[in-house]
Amino acid sequence: MKRISLTTWIFIGMAAGVGLGIVAPNFAKQLAPVSNVFLRLIRSIIAPLLFGTLVVGIAGGGDMKQMGRIGGKAILYFEIVTTLALFLGLGAVNLVRPGDGVTIQRTAAEAAVPQTQTTFSSVIEHVFPTSIIDALARNDALQIVVFAFLFGAACAAIGAKAGPVITFCASLAEVMFRFTKYVMYLAPLGVCAAIAVTVGSKGVTVLFGLSKLILTMYGSAFLCIAFVLAPGLLLFGIPMGKFYRAVREPFLIGFSTASSEAALPLALENMESFGVPKHIVGFVIPTGYSFNLVGSALYLSLASVFVAQAAGMNLTWGEQLLMMLTLMLTSKGVAGVPRAALVILAGTLATFHLPMEGVAVLLGVDALLDMARTSINVVGNCLASAVVARWEGYQLGEEVAETAEAGG
Repeated sequence: MKRISLTTWIFIGMAAGVGLGIVAPNFAKQLAPVSNVFLRLIRSIIAPLLFGTLVVGIAGGGDMKQMGRIGGKAILYFEIVTTLALFLGLGAVNLVRPGDGVTIQRTAAEAAVPQTQTTFSSVIEHVFPTSIIDALARNDALQIVVFAFLFGAACAAIGAKAGPVITFCASLAEVMFRFTKYVMYLAPLGVCAAIAVTVGSKGVTVLFGLSKLILTMYGSAFLCIAFVLAPGLLLFGIPMGKFYRAVREPFLIGFSTASSEAALPLALENMESFGVPKHIVGFVIPTGYSFNLVGSALYLSLASVFVAQAAGMNLTWGEQLLMMLTLMLTSKGVAGVPRAALVILAGTLATFHLPMEGVAVLLGVDALLDMARTSINVVGNCLASAVVARWEGYQLGEEVAETAEAGG
């Protein structure tokens, strides 16, 4: 009998989680430690995997000129797709108007949401670590990428003397990929627990309270895949079927856990198996976690105008466009962890004098919204690495290694 794939096990886990949340909500809420253990194991992989992969990629096959060219192409692509996502969300929220008929009421929940302003200078300063140990401890992907980029370039510059360091980093990356395979044995259980906790805590009514907003977000997410991301597959000649097989498991893990970090190790491994070179996949995907959050951009444009509609405030097109420009900057600081977009939303609402209690209203359904935006973020970053690889002239479409055997 054919072994059941990891994808199938994840679907089974999701269905079981929904069932547990409905049938035994009190028990489901007690499963939070199981979900947290899975996420902690995943996050323990990220820093050493990023560092090892990127150093080997740059020192073994890249150079500063090549990496500068790759970085420029990646940033250009990031800006195009995130801008399109912002305006797609703006168009959807103005067409559907999910905020009409929703009454915003101040609650204590908003006090729990950090209110912060993200500026251009703070984003630039944050890119550069004061200590690589601190960056590794905090799993700050962007700072790890910057340090590993310079470290790998230094290794390449001194040649043979760096051989032992490069060999160590290559072994580290291989060990972490195998470690990822072991952790994936727990993926169906972790996914089941994460979904069960959400449904058990919020109840099925979470699906109906702001159903128009939820449907708008999921409809926009589908349109984003079809009209913002899919054209990249066609334009750069990326095989669609094999790309789907490469991203389906990272997509499902991101969707069910609402954490881009949870999907990162498998995304790196699968895109490398898909044919994206190490120095590209190790640079583009982690950098995309700060600069290419397509799903978060889509959500932020939709949510900010939704709050204005719910508060009865009619924003002019000029005000909405200015808000989009602000979000274009501030969304670059969104971390790949659950609920991070709410922090950016809170700052944007404060900037444009929109009622902060709108964040409290969104908190009730943010778990469902976060699942959609996170899964789009994961697909968007995987696609970005493939686009840049094709742009650099690499052939893609190698058969994806069946990491699913971990789920058998």
